[in-house]
Amino acid sequence: MRFVKSVDQILKIMNNPEQIRNVGIIAHVDHGKTTTTDSLLAAAGLISPRLAGQLLAMDFLDIEQKRQMTVKAANISLYHEFEGKPYVINLVDTPGHVDFTGKVTRSLRMIDGAIVVVDAVEGVMTQTETVLRQALEERVRPLLFINKVDRLIKELRMSPDDIKQRFIEIIKEVNNLIETYAEPEFKKKWLLDPAQGMVAFGSAKDAIGLTVPLSRKKGVKIDDLIEVYTKGDKEGLEELKKKIPLHEALLDMVVKFVPNPREAQAYRIPKIWRGEINTDIGKAMMSADPDGPVVFFVCDMRWDPHAGFVATGRVFSGTIYNGQELYLINSRVVQRVLQVGIYMGPYREVVDRIPAGNVAAVLGLDQSRAGETVVDVRIKDVMTPFERMRYISEPVVTMAVEPKKTTDLTKLIDALKKMSIEDPNLVVKINEETGEYLISGMGHLHLEIVLTLLKERFGLEVDTTPPTIVYRETAREKSKIFEGKSPNKHNRFYISIEPLNEETIRLIQEGIVSEDMDTHKRARILRDQAGWDYDEARRIWAIDENINVFIDMTSGIQYLREVRDTIIQGFRLAMREGPLAAEPVRGLKVILQDAVIHEDPAHRGPAQIYPAVRNPIFAAMLSSRPTLLEPLQKIEIKFPMDYLGPISSVITKRRGRIINVTHMIGNIVKMLAEMPVAESADLANELRSASAGKAFWGTEFSRWAPVPDSMLLDIVRKIRQRKGLKPEPPSPDEFISL
Repeated sequence: MRFVKSVDQILKIMNNPEQIRNVGIIAHVDHGKTTTTDSLLAAAGLISPRLAGQLLAMDFLDIEQKRQMTVKAANISLYHEFEGKPYVINLVDTPGHVDFTGKVTRSLRMIDGAIVVVDAVEGVMTQTETVLRQALEERVRPLLFINKVDRLIKELRMSPDDIKQRFIEIIKEVNNLIETYAEPEFKKKWLLDPAQGMVAFGSAKDAIGLTVPLSRKKGVKIDDLIEVYTKGDKEGLEELKKKIPLHEALLDMVVKFVPNPREAQAYRIPKIWRGEINTDIGKAMMSADPDGPVVFFVCDMRWDPHAGFVATGRVFSGTIYNGQELYLINSRVVQRVLQVGIYMGPYREVVDRIPAGNVAAVLGLDQSRAGETVVDVRIKDVMTPFERMRYISEPVVTMAVEPKKTTDLTKLIDALKKMSIEDPNLVVKINEETGEYLISGMGHLHLEIVLTLLKERFGLEVDTTPPTIVYRETAREKSKIFEGKSPNKHNRFYISIEPLNEETIRLIQEGIVSEDMDTHKRARILRDQAGWDYDEARRIWAIDENINVFIDMTSGIQYLREVRDTIIQGFRLAMREGPLAAEPVRGLKVILQDAVIHEDPAHRGPAQIYPAVRNPIFAAMLSSRPTLLEPLQKIEIKFPMDYLGPISSVITKRRGRIINVTHMIGNIVKMLAEMPVAESADLANELRSASAGKAFWGTEFSRWAPVPDSMLLDIVRKIRQRKGLKPEPPSPDEFISL
């Protein structure tokens, strides 16, 4: 391997898709992704080999260094030679903590292959399964690196045979996940075969790695590795570092098994793009044509205090260069490219142009957001945007923030705006009644990181309220029809509601059914997969972001077409804050049964239509066994058998439910449980003390579930009081016009 830092040499290779690989490193938190990346940077001559594994160079935010945890995705372009041929590997290091899975989701759109890092002792954890499932959904090919092999020897004192058995178990577990989640055409093709070199074993901390083909080539066996660690032979370890460096095992594996952009885009584009493949645009993307029209997908927005917003993403077609005019489809604006660059960790190297198949960092697209489709101005009217990114989790924890100094208010608003652009999973709202700024995130840690970044990056000291859990409102029964009158009594709407079935919720959640798709296609899917009546499904007017559906079942109503948009807006406003506790509404079917609309447009404006739509929806909800849905999280805990009793009691006293307990290796067992997010504050400390620090665990968002009836009224009162509302929820009569 030659160490090359020259951007010019990298750029030269970038023009040849056959010599490009786009790959990410994904894993559960603390399994060693960033340490693994350090080894690769050291190999490329970008950091000192002596510091690899300690520097955590891709964790370039102060907070990441302090917490030893990655909180954003970082990119780098590496040079590697394999069998005498040079390659450019565009590498993305992603976060592993459940609160930052949104960034993993966005990174996956950029890459064609993923190195799944698994801790040899902890094995496949919750988050490993989550990120692997996400990768397979995006048709990203997985490879495996079993890390921290030294732990099996130093901590568990396992024999060589037991260690090999452990490797087999982990490979089997990952292969089971591939068979479960991969699409039929990739199930067999992508199964990991260690004999071919699809699995690497080693220690990222010591920068040692081995695959079966490399073992044959170098004459080093797994037994040699085990022997060095067993004896604590430092000289032997240094010798192995030179003989079997980790970067060689991993990058050889990447070059050999991750498809080049041209191969990958041929099967990925039909999955992530809904446009017509047999068009000039479709063909250019399928073949990663550098001479085709520009199609650039923004995966990440990053604020650079010196340069403004930098849009990082994948060039699927065409070539991006300085001064080019591009069209942002979702934002509907034309913007000029001010600068093009490639990322080398925290540094951006400016280049002239970046062709299709590569990862680019672009200045000038500051109206963009993660998930934006950016195209050549000439194709703006015929281009279909990319599939919307679906996040597996939702913001479930909220807190109010205000600056300690009132003079910092403008600065705070500006900082929060920038941070919500960088991180679409951070939701920023203003409470109109109290004037408070509310921030909602994926979990307690997510909000903690936001507060730290406000201080470190923007120099803002803020006061906060304690974090509160976000609930959803819904109804459990079908309602009768309620009449809603406009304040001037000239317009009347007759509306009923009913809960959506689970199958419909799933179809909307997974993006299989959406508001902007063909009416007849959507109706067929709902009829065949969710048991809907075809005629009713055909009459859907709107699908709200919180998974609520509005249906028009009227016929022959005069002037209805003229007020359709206002009615839909009234429905969306009602779904934003429900009647029970002013929380968002979820899983509701709202049906317009009949209507009377005034002929004069002056008497049917938004001020008249909104309350006439909202009031019957609220009355219908309150009369149909309304309830709150609370977020539940799945928790996976691994610990020695002796602590089963204490850990079970920690889970059950927090309203948790133990799903199953399975035996792993030696004395270690794995517990799978479900627990309300509301009960999870300080869970980490309790689990540590219950297991004398020997438990390790992972959590992820599981589902929304009704709160127990015995607690419902109490929770509703508390939420209403916190929001400055009357403690008692309203009755249906309060929304029925007299």
